[in-house]
Amino acid sequence: MVLNIVHPEVDAVLICSPTNAHADQICAAAAAGKAIFCEKPVDLTLAKVRQTLSLVEDAGVPLMLAFNQRMDPSFSAVKSAIEQGRIGTLRSIHIISRDPAPPPISYIKSSGGMFLDMSIHDFDMARHLAGAAPIEVYARGANHIDPAIGAAGDIDSAYIMISFENGVTAMIENSRQAAYGYDQRLEAFGSEGMVRAENPLKTTTVLSNAEGIHGDRQLDFFIDRYTESYLREMRAFVDALKLGQPMPITGQDGLEAMYIALAAMSSHQERRPVLLSEC
Repeated sequence: MVLNIVHPEVDAVLICSPTNAHADQICAAAAAGKAIFCEKPVDLTLAKVRQTLSLVEDAGVPLMLAFNQRMDPSFSAVKSAIEQGRIGTLRSIHIISRDPAPPPISYIKSSGGMFLDMSIHDFDMARHLAGAAPIEVYARGANHIDPAIGAAGDIDSAYIMISFENGVTAMIENSRQAAYGYDQRLEAFGSEGMVRAENPLKTTTVLSNAEGIHGDRQLDFFIDRYTESYLREMRAFVDALKLGQPMPITGQDGLEAMYIALAAMSSHQERRPVLLSEC
C-alpha cells in the first residue's frame, strides 16, 4: 500500500508495520520531511540501520523508536529512584522477561531471533537504567520449550550478563514460556538500598484460608501488561513535537540496543564474552 505521506496536512508518520518494511518506510517519511514514530527495530541488519539513521539525520526530521517499556509507570519509578540517589550508587540490575507461550514458528523464522526480537527490550532497559555504555556481554542460550524453535535456528531461553563502563552489571533472564503468565520484573540494587518493580495481577483480590494466602494470576501478555506504556509513549512523541524538544527515545538508542543484541548472539554462538568494540 502506498501512503500519501507527502500530504501537507500530515505532520508525522507512525510506522507499525512488519520489521522488514521499517527502514524503507522511515526513509520515505524522512524524505517527505515528516516526524517519525517507529516500532523497533529499524531493521535486522546493522548496515541498513546505520544507513537509515544517517538519512534521517541528513533530512533533519525527528525519529522516536518504540521501546515502550521505558514508559511503563513501574519501570519509570525504578529509573527515578536511581536518578534521585534513593538507593545510593547503583551496583547491579536484574531483569526478568518471560512470555506465557512462544509465538508461532512462522514468526520465529522471521523475527531475527530471540536476542534481536525479545531480549532487545531488556537490553535497552538495562542501558537506560545503568546510564552508561555497555562494554562486554556474555550470553548463554538453550532450547527448553519447543524443539521446533531450535529447528528454526533460534533459542527459547536466554541468560545474559552485561558489564557497563560505570561498573554496573546487568543480569537478564528470558524465556518464551512461563506457566503462570506474563512475567516482567526488574530490580536495581545499590550501595544504600534496592528498588524493584513487580508483576501486576489481574485483580488485587487476596484470599486467605487454612491452605494459605492466594492471589490472582498475572496478566496475559504485552497488550494488557503494557497498555499504559503504549499510551505514555505516544503522548511523549506528540509532546516532544509540540514543544520542539528532543525525542525521549532515539534511533541511536535503537542502534545501541542492537549492538548489545549482536554481541549476545556472538557470545552465545562462540561461548565466550564479547566486547562491544567487536561489533
